[in-house]
Amino acid sequence: MDKGIGVELATRSSIEMGNSVVDEEFEGKEASLLRIVETFLRLFPICLCVTALIIMLKNSEENEYGSVAYSDLGAFRYLVHANGICAGYSLFSAVIVAVPRPSTMPKAWAFFLLDQVQTYIILAAGAVLTEVLYLAEYGVPTAGWSSACGSFGSFCHKIKASLVITFIAVVCYILLSLISSYRLFSKYDAPAEFNNNSNKDIGIAAFNG
Repeated sequence: MDKGIGVELATRSSIEMGNSVVDEEFEGKEASLLRIVETFLRLFPICLCVTALIIMLKNSEENEYGSVAYSDLGAFRYLVHANGICAGYSLFSAVIVAVPRPSTMPKAWAFFLLDQVQTYIILAAGAVLTEVLYLAEYGVPTAGWSSACGSFGSFCHKIKASLVITFIAVVCYILLSLISSYRLFSKYDAPAEFNNNSNKDIGIAAFNG
């Protein structure tokens, strides 16, 4: 009977070890796939941001109605700067992510915060440019502003192209923000101070109830 129990325990332990090995292999493959996707999402915005930046830098038009260039408006200059920051950060972060290194909490927090900031920077640039483009396309008849795109069609077409490319970069960074959030909050708990305060609040609420 003791032999039977020993065999059963040995069988259970071997099965558990086999399951743990399978789980580790699955987690390793999942982490590797996630790293590939994240690296692509960080490299792709480099092309997008540089393209949008070049289109806007070279965007100018001169005709019988006058001349216009990207430097005439702060929204256009902000888009150029935002795309430049986006391209630089994308390259820097892609190099770090592509190299397999042990994940640490400071690194996870840094990526989480920087991805959030970069998302809002490029989103704000796209939102501001959308408003300016709308005013240039349709004007404001009640205020006496006529459509500028009717006189500078080529200039507006390039703005539209730059805007579309910028919003594609925004989508990439929204996905990156989700990935960095998943990496952070799936592996690490909230800071100890936050947990202590939460427990105190729960205890006070329960006591008052």
